[in-house]
Amino acid sequence: QKMIHHSGSLPVSSYRLATDKAYDGTTNRGVYSFCMCPGGQIVPASTDPNEVCVNGMSFSKRDSLWANSALVVTIAPDDPVLDKYRAEHGVLAGIAFQKDMERKASIMGGGDLTVPVQRLTDFIKGRPSTSAPSSSYRLGVKPAACHEIYPEPLMEAMRDALVNYFDRQMPGYVSDDGLLHAVETRTSSPVRVCRDAKTMQAIGIRKLFPTGEGAGFAGGIVSAAVDGLFVADSVLQELGLNTQETDQDGNGKSSKKAKNIGFEY
Repeated sequence: QKMIHHSGSLPVSSYRLATDKAYDGTTNRGVYSFCMCPGGQIVPASTDPNEVCVNGMSFSKRDSLWANSALVVTIAPDDPVLDKYRAEHGVLAGIAFQKDMERKASIMGGGDLTVPVQRLTDFIKGRPSTSAPSSSYRLGVKPAACHEIYPEPLMEAMRDALVNYFDRQMPGYVSDDGLLHAVETRTSSPVRVCRDAKTMQAIGIRKLFPTGEGAGFAGGIVSAAVDGLFVADSVLQELGLNTQETDQDGNGKSSKKAKNIGFEY
């Protein structure tokens, strides 16, 4: 989260930062800003009082003092950081990992949905914050050692991205006024419902079409929409509604038209 100052007709700031070369000590990972909210605020998204999860939003006027976005580090289905969770929880390892991070954040914040926060410069140096700039999160924040919540490979990748990529893409991004809030763990589904690559139907269940973020096939609004287009074609194929018919046009020539099923895309 960054505090911004604007007046008159000057628009609120926005940014988009990304790299797929953030080094975690062993390999490269993707790190990117996600769901950037200009003139926005950070809000609670927890579903359990003993867990802390945050999200970001902007009101229509986008006129708050802050700008915020998630900072996301990619985790693959076979990622070594999930090994201990996979051994105990199998295919639900991602959910167990997610809940573990949220519980750690809750303990670090002291409960009551208080969010642990850390200055960006302290995070990079691996030291707890003892103070914090103002925050848009309304339920309270607590300066803490947020770098201790996630596994070290994820923290190292984020540090590398911040110092060697993001601050070069947007000079001044790394500063004492930058404030990390822990944690945002729900940028995409931690479980994927398997589907056939050709029919798009769930493995073993005909006419069930897992689609978009909830099913584990997207990581945002645009990618979910694109996935939906592909799945819609498969649904039409299954229902026999995408066949081609030959009609006569005004000039007596034959032309092919799709059956009208009430919508277009």
